[in-house]
Amino acid sequence: MCFKSSIQPAIKVRGRNCLHIIYGIDYLQPENLIRLKQGNVSRKQRHALIEFALGIEGGVLATLSLEAEPVAPRL
Repeated sequence: MCFKSSIQPAIKVRGRNCLHIIYGIDYLQPENLIRLKQGNVSRKQRHALIEFALGIEGGVLATLSLEAEPVAPRL
């Protein structure tokens, strides 16, 4: 799968309570919001694409294993 031409398949959406735990209780202060918005998300996007590709490969392997002939357990 070519990651440069792919788009991120999903985005995690978190509520305020979860963001307070991750970024601290004062993450809504203007100076903290500026700092958080400047963060680079390309690494997280790349990981999301890799996880998506692995999920597709897992689905293909599962389908192939269901359609394959049974193998003797001794092998």
